[in-house]
Amino acid sequence: MSLKKNSRILIKLSGESLMGAENYGISIDTVNNIATNLKKLLHKKTQICVVIGGGNIFRGLEASSQGMDRANADYMGMLATVLNGLALQNALEKIDTQTRVMSAFPIQSICETYIRRRAIRHMEKNRIVICTAGTGNPYFSTDTSAALRAAELDCGVIYKATQVDGIYDKDPKKFKNAKKYSKLSFKKYINENLKVMDTSAIAISRDNKIPIKLFSIQEKNCFVKMFMNKLSHSEIS
Repeated sequence: MSLKKNSRILIKLSGESLMGAENYGISIDTVNNIATNLKKLLHKKTQICVVIGGGNIFRGLEASSQGMDRANADYMGMLATVLNGLALQNALEKIDTQTRVMSAFPIQSICETYIRRRAIRHMEKNRIVICTAGTGNPYFSTDTSAALRAAELDCGVIYKATQVDGIYDKDPKKFKNAKKYSKLSFKKYINENLKVMDTSAIAISRDNKIPIKLFSIQEKNCFVKMFMNKLSHSEIS
């Protein structure tokens, strides 16, 4: 299927974005709102793959810092992403939007195992593909998984939805004089040791020439506004 540039979009959602005002877990109202926004974006003749994190339920890195075996902790974190993926699928299908949850490792009774060609075919059939379980391997973040899936699936852009409207040199919630980067190169991002995404994700995106756009998920209709380039954001390219 012939696609216009950036019509196949990889959206990276953190687990925390599903919490809403809660301190833990999944806010159904928040997930429903995200689903509605994704449906509106799908109607812009796009193809959508979502990679979702699990930090609202379990953080492998934090657990390993408290003494848990790192690999086991990461596997638990991967399972948390599957829970989030199923919640998002439920919200999307309640508003008549076909989806497929795909896991990086086999869990046949509840979702499909990730296969590249199958994921592409789902998107070509106007289904939203939700990729879960990271890369299927410990020691890799879901940001790295997002960059990997974007490259594999020939996505034209990565949208990373965050709690603020882009990249700053320090936390804008704590420092009023925080400087926002509107656009920066992959090289500058790495050289300035910025921490919004890990270096592995940046390197994969750089090597495959996939721009990354970061924006606030708090904005109403954020995905459509980002697609129309009418939303405050930062770009790494």
